[in-house]
Amino acid sequence: MIKGLPPTPIAMPSAAAIEAALHPLAGTSLYFVARGDGGHYFSDSLEEHQKAVRKYQIYRRAADYQSAPRTEEPVR
Repeated sequence: MIKGLPPTPIAMPSAAAIEAALHPLAGTSLYFVARGDGGHYFSDSLEEHQKAVRKYQIYRRAADYQSAPRTEEPVR
């Protein structure tokens, strides 16, 4: 109904998302940050996470940060 929003409720997780939350893969990463290209960077420590935030969001934001792939028309 509103241009730019998904056709389903935003808080409606998929079956795969629920499965991943109930049965996460083994790992040590506790933190993640959006890289600005639609992907994420995962960190094992708060120090590593803070460096990633500076690298991917603070410094890159001025350069052309985006949280999702670009569309042809700007979302209003």
